Amino acid sequence: MVGGIRFKTNVLMAPLAGYTCFPFRLMAEKLGAGSAYTEMVSADALKYNDQATSKLLYTDEREKLKCVQLLGAVPTVFERAAKSDLLADFDIIDINMGCPVPNVVKAGEGSALLEDIPRASKIIEACKRSGKVVSVKCRIGMNNSKIVIEEFARMCEVSGADMITVHGRTRAMMYDGEPLYEYIKLAKDSVSIPVFANGGIFSKEDAENMMEKTGADGIMLGRYGFENPLIFPELTGIKTKDTKYTLIMEQLETAAGCFDELYVLSYIKKLASYFMKKLPGTKQYKLALYRCGNLPELRKILGEIFEA
Repeated sequence: MVGGIRFKTNVLMAPLAGYTCFPFRLMAEKLGAGSAYTEMVSADALKYNDQATSKLLYTDEREKLKCVQLLGAVPTVFERAAKSDLLADFDIIDINMGCPVPNVVKAGEGSALLEDIPRASKIIEACKRSGKVVSVKCRIGMNNSKIVIEEFARMCEVSGADMITVHGRTRAMMYDGEPLYEYIKLAKDSVSIPVFANGGIFSKEDAENMMEKTGADGIMLGRYGFENPLIFPELTGIKTKDTKYTLIMEQLETAAGCFDELYVLSYIKKLASYFMKKLPGTKQYKLALYRCGNLPELRKILGEIFEA
């Protein structure tokens, strides 16, 4: 139970820029994900209500649990965003306090908040004034000499966060290296709110290892959720007859019903590239995939790749 909301499973899908659009979130939910967050949304950009932001926030009644991730550095901006009509339909607000990308950190956002705990606290409090459930996604620290996860986790709880997801790497590690399991466990042992573990999960064995070593309440999948979304039913026991072919075709049709053709082509090509990893004999199709310029042609190529 997270702030009065019960996830149907404790296997979640991480927010990832460029990928966790509405169609993907629907698929993850169908396959057993307890929740799936929107792509990272700038809290400040919400005031413009432009087309790009509208695509990031697209949802409808098919998405049962609606979760948005916000990025920013100014508490008042977060409060305005959390209370805005644009987020009225969302059940959970996740605050990005872990993104390690240089331009994000330079702006005082993402991982930079690990070094400004008072500001991070004010941001959480600001979001909670919306009345919504609030979660925080963070890393364990900026580098090995600046690991702050114990203090940071306690601050999150005191400030009103309903849940924490801990990526078990420092900002300096980016996305490489073995997660530092002991620090996720330290966060779990330091608070009474749910703690989910993230980072380095690319198989069922990795997931089981993460749970065993950290004692976390659940896991959050990142990149592997795109490479093999069938990991969700494998981890949760949800029954499915889906294959990568049925999933990619369903994604195409769902996206085509929500977005313009250019967006659909871009999204499906990226997703198909992830799906193709480790599949034999797909090199010949990669060039054709990226030269493809319309949906009928894309359907044909996807059939050749995934039904072959």
